[in-house]
Amino acid sequence: MKHNNEESASAKVNRFCGGRAVDVGELWQRLRDEAGRISNKEPQMRALLEDVVLLRQNLGDALAARLSRKLAREDMKREELTPLLVGLFQDHPALVCSAAKDLIAIHERDAACDSPLQPLLFFKGFLAISTYRISHLLWQQERRDLALYFQSLASEVFAVDIHPAARIGCGILLDHATSFVVGETAIIEDDVSILHEVTLGGTGKVSGDRHPIVRSGVLIGAGAKILGRVEIGECAKIGAGSVVLTDVPAHVTVAGVPAVIVGMAKEEAPALDMNQCI
Repeated sequence: MKHNNEESASAKVNRFCGGRAVDVGELWQRLRDEAGRISNKEPQMRALLEDVVLLRQNLGDALAARLSRKLAREDMKREELTPLLVGLFQDHPALVCSAAKDLIAIHERDAACDSPLQPLLFFKGFLAISTYRISHLLWQQERRDLALYFQSLASEVFAVDIHPAARIGCGILLDHATSFVVGETAIIEDDVSILHEVTLGGTGKVSGDRHPIVRSGVLIGAGAKILGRVEIGECAKIGAGSVVLTDVPAHVTVAGVPAVIVGMAKEEAPALDMNQCI
């Protein structure tokens, strides 16, 4: 069964964002089926599942409901927040497409994730990146005070601090996500996997483009710090706890403080395999 306002054809969906095809309507039906199963099994969760999924018409409305439950505060109550988010998701299908690709990426790469519904309900990495996407859109629309408000909320609620001006692609896995920090001019391409306590930061008071560029397929281990306008080449691997201060070529593994090349990445796409060994 299709639901109102859904993008169901892959060719139509893919005009909005890069990466592989995703059928948002098909994913939405999977989420509804799983929510119905859990609701029957765990009646104490029924109110949550109905509010976020079962009573919603499409994935955009579900995202708005989940984020509103998490982000509502005294200074912006849920009654104000929900219609704002619903309108943004309706007017900008790319936001929903990006979220769909993130959900699929998490399900495929995270061994602890049993279904794409789990990140929507429980994983703060997904909710944090979804909040960033809203703040980034608002930043592009010159609604910068509201964009910074959402950045502040994500930092407070999810312990993830991503500047609204940073540019982040689709198919992103923020695993655990706590203390993930991204600076204003950073760029993260599609299909990147990042563990907790990673910083993509600047150095000193340099203005202009001063934060890292992370190409597609990269895996960044827990606690890694990448500083300055350095480029992490496609399908490279950054070892946990490394401090990266210079460019990293494609398809290599670096580790250490400061990080140095310790070999070639064994995987064709480290972000997809999630192999932390170096």
